[in-house]
Amino acid sequence: MRIVASLATGLVFGFGLILSGMTNPAKVQNFLDVFGRWDPSLAFVMGGAIAVAATGFALLRKHADAPLFGSAFGWPTQTDLDAPLLIGAAVFGIGWGLGGLCPGPALAVIPVAKGGLIAFVAAMLFGFAAARWLRASRERA
Repeated sequence: MRIVASLATGLVFGFGLILSGMTNPAKVQNFLDVFGRWDPSLAFVMGGAIAVAATGFALLRKHADAPLFGSAFGWPTQTDLDAPLLIGAAVFGIGWGLGGLCPGPALAVIPVAKGGLIAFVAAMLFGFAAARWLRASRERA
C-alpha cells in the first residue's frame, strides 16, 4: 500500500508541475528576469503551493499522532542557520536560476528529455551524491 500511495502522490505532484508550467525552464527564467520579460505567474504557483502545504502541515501537527505509513513524523528540529544550509541554498538557487528547473520538474520531464536536460539531471544527481559524500566525511571527522 505504501508503494501505491507513493506512486499516486508522485503522479499528482508531477501533473501539478506540468499543469502549472513549472517544467518549462523559460517560465522560471522569465520569472527571475525582473527587468526583461518578467512573468509573475510563478509567484502565484508558489503562493498556492505554500498555502496548501502550510494548511496540511498545521492539520497534521494538530490532529495526527503518526503518519499512515510510518511510526513517527520526521519534523525538522534544527533552528539555526549553518554553513551547509546556506551553501546548499545558494547552490540550489544558482542552479535553479541558470537551468530554469529544480529537481522535481527536472525529473518530471525526463521522458521528453533533450541533451541539455540530460546533462542537467546528470549534474543534479552528481551534486546529490557529492553532498551526501561530503556530509558523511564531515560526520566521520
